[in-house]
Amino acid sequence: MCCVNTLGKHMQTMMQVVALILLMQVCEPIVAQTPPASGSESEPGLLQRVSDRYRNGVARVKGIGGTVLGYAGAYYEDHIKPVTEPYINMVSSLSSSVYDRVQQFRSD
Repeated sequence: MCCVNTLGKHMQTMMQVVALILLMQVCEPIVAQTPPASGSESEPGLLQRVSDRYRNGVARVKGIGGTVLGYAGAYYEDHIKPVTEPYINMVSSLSSSVYDRVQQFRSD
């Protein structure tokens, strides 16, 4: 029973290795950066094109994020801050008053 289980694991590992080798052989021509048949040496390969698209996508998302952040900041300044600022000032003055009373009590 022990040998059968070990043999099964060994076969499973061998099958995974074979599958990985086959996958690498299939994908190698896809990712190879060979020059195109047209004779133009300056045309980028697949990895270069994917990398360029990724960079362009990241730049676009960062640009949109900056715009959204600007709108959120403006909304906060116009709508949220005027409503919450009096409460924040009240709590701040209350806490400083309590702190002053505690300090005065400790000094007495």
